Amino acid sequence: MCYTQSRFNALLSACVMSLIATASWSQSLTWLGTLGGNISSAHDVSADGSVVVGVAQDSNGFYRPFRWTPGGGMQDLGTLGGRHGEATRVSPNGATIVGTASTVDSSASGYIDSVGFLSLYSNNRYHPFRWTQGSGMQDLGTFEGCCGWGSSVSADGGVVVGWALNASGNGRAFRWENNQMRDLGTLGGARSVALGVSADGGVVVGWAQNASGNRRAFRWENDQMRDLGTLGGARSVAWSISADGGVVVGWAENASGQRRAFRWENDQMRDLGTLGGADSVAWGVSADGRVVVGWAYNASGQWRAFRWTENGIEDLSQTYANLLSGGSYFIAAHEVSEDGRYIVGYGYNAARGCNEGFLLDTWRVGDTNGDGCVDDADLLAVLFAFGSAGTGDTRHEDINKDGTVDDADLLQVLFNFGSGC
Repeated sequence: MCYTQSRFNALLSACVMSLIATASWSQSLTWLGTLGGNISSAHDVSADGSVVVGVAQDSNGFYRPFRWTPGGGMQDLGTLGGRHGEATRVSPNGATIVGTASTVDSSASGYIDSVGFLSLYSNNRYHPFRWTQGSGMQDLGTFEGCCGWGSSVSADGGVVVGWALNASGNGRAFRWENNQMRDLGTLGGARSVALGVSADGGVVVGWAQNASGNRRAFRWENDQMRDLGTLGGARSVAWSISADGGVVVGWAENASGQRRAFRWENDQMRDLGTLGGADSVAWGVSADGRVVVGWAYNASGQWRAFRWTENGIEDLSQTYANLLSGGSYFIAAHEVSEDGRYIVGYGYNAARGCNEGFLLDTWRVGDTNGDGCVDDADLLAVLFAFGSAGTGDTRHEDINKDGTVDDADLLQVLFNFGSGC
């Protein structure tokens, strides 16, 4: 059985009258544990890194949607009457969660696949859900078919996208708002799936069949579904979108039929490369579109989590090897926080001998703007925010996360000044 394992850097800061000891939230790895079973996978993270959602096995062997917080650990969100479920996305403020959950079906069964997503057998009945702290889990229904999946949610939690079966048995991309589920159509084929939505809920991405029956990445806006094309092959899928809807990421086939992670912007689809192998898939993107995460094959043919920036693609298991021990590694990165700081996904925790969800904080101690260097800019940021409760969801100046920007945070910057520069 797995358990939560947290690794935090510690530092001691001297103040005028006292010695202050603070636990750093920077460049740390947290294995999230399970609900009593042997596997879990993290799918999304709130803007400030304080809420993580995903799927975890319980002590009965069922796969359940979870909400994790540092203080409360992993919470089972329940289902819609059946055994299994999965939380796929959380709003930036951590208040609204969407996903899928099985309804009453005693024969329902499922498993977590090789890259950390829940797969449910065909005899399952499962519906998209929307969960909030005050109201619990709401069944969003379907298009008269048996099943559906909630994929993503807008920043205010009011718009949910995903897919649902219609009366003909075809899955169709939907956009749900004000208790109304809207069919977004296709690109000429029978099926479509919505996977991502912009912050304001106005732009939706996913895949839809074209007239030839091939899956093609789409971008939907103002009642129009647009085919984003490929990298020379026949198929593509859009997995996620930047906050303003201008950057789309996913995978597309190249002329050799290989799946390659892409970043689409201004009508241009860019191949993000691999880690030495043939295939890669982009799953998440930061709010500004500058940080992309996913998985790629390395030269040995192994799945490894990656992060891409303008500096290129990197293997997270290598970049953060100092946080991994005993043969642990990151298999897939599923999403990244709004500012690119926190990455969540699924990896192998060698200490427990199981695959487990993780939360990775990639910033240095005292680095308030995420540029990798603790310098004058970080010092000024803390000084200008001094005495405040923080600066919104991300609260970067509140380095030790105690709720106030104060002496302790200032000393974090001073004692780490010049680090990474």
